[in-house]
Amino acid sequence: MTPGTFDLHTLILFGLSLSAAGVLAGLLAGLLGVGGGIVIVPVLYHLLLAVGFDADLTMHVAVGTSLAAIVPTSIMSARAHDRRGAVDRDLLLLIGPGILIGSIAGVLVAAVARGWVLSLVFGVMALAVSAHMTFTPEGFRLADKLPGRFATRAIGAVIGFFSSLMGIGGGTLTVPVLSLHNYPIRRAVGTSAACGLIISLPGAIGFAATGFGRPDLPPYSLGYVSLVGILMIVPATLVMSQVGAKLAHTISPRALRVAFAVFLFTTSIRMLWNTFG
Repeated sequence: MTPGTFDLHTLILFGLSLSAAGVLAGLLAGLLGVGGGIVIVPVLYHLLLAVGFDADLTMHVAVGTSLAAIVPTSIMSARAHDRRGAVDRDLLLLIGPGILIGSIAGVLVAAVARGWVLSLVFGVMALAVSAHMTFTPEGFRLADKLPGRFATRAIGAVIGFFSSLMGIGGGTLTVPVLSLHNYPIRRAVGTSAACGLIISLPGAIGFAATGFGRPDLPPYSLGYVSLVGILMIVPATLVMSQVGAKLAHTISPRALRVAFAVFLFTTSIRMLWNTFG
């Protein structure tokens, strides 16, 4: 097999691996409100490298495909949390415009950035959030509430920008930011799931458009969005996000915090190792 192509055996293994990633991503999407991208991006990235695609291309495909997969997952996860009263609609209307602007800006930057830049952003940001979740004392707050409207929207823009560069749904950043402003963890998780749609939909469209027509893309891709990846990931995430959302309301906030930190730390170390190794 020549680099960058799939024979039948490789395609089957590729699909099964993505389905397994989709199961874990969906569970995390419902449980932690992270949109699943924290799992999808590194898995797809390493799978594409393993079958011979160029490292500078694979991160763009991983991020674009992850954002596209997050769209239906975010919808299902947000609906599940909303039924339990865990989505703050007023906050969503306040922070949403900033998140949208930031997401679009992130896509524009990603269109001209090298693949290693996206890998570095992913690894550093995930490691920073993991360190916060691990070492910040329980109950530590920067403030008793979110700042004014302008500042909150600016925070949303930063979240949207880095989330679209990383291919994540926003929970990786939204949850700790809200927690630092004395926001209940379950409400933070539920609201961040809804924020994931505001990030992922324009992000996926942007990555599909900016990668359209490249000759070295994986088979069956629409720009930087792998349709094979979508086909295998989305069904698993849709099912498991419902399971995760139910578990989120039976597990203690401390357990959610620890689980979040462990997954972020593991993922960030792998991405940074690959970037500098």
